[in-house]
Amino acid sequence: MVYSPEVELAPGDLWRKIQQQTRHALDCGALKSIDTHYEFVDHGSMRFLVRILANLVRKEKADLAQSTRQKQGQPVNPFLPYDLDLFVANLSATHLCLLNKYNVVDHHILIVTRAFEDQDTWLTRADFAALALTLAEIDGLAFYNGGRLAGASQRHKHLQLVPPPLCPDHSPLPLATVVANLALTPTAPVESPMLPFRHAIMPLGAGADGDTLLTTYRTLLAYLGVDWNNPTQTLPYNLLATRRWMIAVPRQRESYESIPVNSLGFAGSLLVKTPAQLAWLKAIGPMTVLKQVAYQSPDR
Repeated sequence: MVYSPEVELAPGDLWRKIQQQTRHALDCGALKSIDTHYEFVDHGSMRFLVRILANLVRKEKADLAQSTRQKQGQPVNPFLPYDLDLFVANLSATHLCLLNKYNVVDHHILIVTRAFEDQDTWLTRADFAALALTLAEIDGLAFYNGGRLAGASQRHKHLQLVPPPLCPDHSPLPLATVVANLALTPTAPVESPMLPFRHAIMPLGAGADGDTLLTTYRTLLAYLGVDWNNPTQTLPYNLLATRRWMIAVPRQRESYESIPVNSLGFAGSLLVKTPAQLAWLKAIGPMTVLKQVAYQSPDR
């Protein structure tokens, strides 16, 4: 990985900076971690990690504060200007790294454009250059919620990354076990028969750079019938990537029966607010929720 002159960190330094800034943000109160407990729920081909809010009041206060500012006509953009107590590092001339203020997973980071770009626009070469740098530093799960119906809570463009382990018991990423059963080819996307919704998956080679990530992304979109040449994003979608593969999932709705789904849902991780929601989710099965918010595959 070649680092641009605008990058302040040396190779191998990002993880140390994330840990250092996390300690600072916790000490000064800038980081508002959301407490959860969890259960595993098996459904279909996946063992889902389901987190249950331990402090519903804190989450509702945060949601209410943002909703109130929006109703009052105040601009709500936590990234412009960003909170210096959450700043981790400059990634490039166009992107920087911040801690996620309301994190559920420890050391959850955001890859944010310096200037405002809309979350409803296609990802660019600059976006993927910043993502490639981050993945080279941290072998985690990167993702992008492409629009409100895909789970985006902020309009200012930002990718995200959670370092391992996503599952508190250090078990494998649920989606990774599905991908491991596929014969991936670098020449064409494939779909897994184990996932009953429209999606496209391709492998990534070791040390994939921004151009490789961009090409893979556009190939996935084209396979799904999405015209990325259109300047305006034509379809909400979720994008997930590791060092080894990338998957895109088109979306048709934001939630199902009050259970919201973002990219992490397709990785096999869902969040519910109450024990009643958990009981309902167990009854219908998490894969059913994913089918309802995505597009059902015609042959599955």
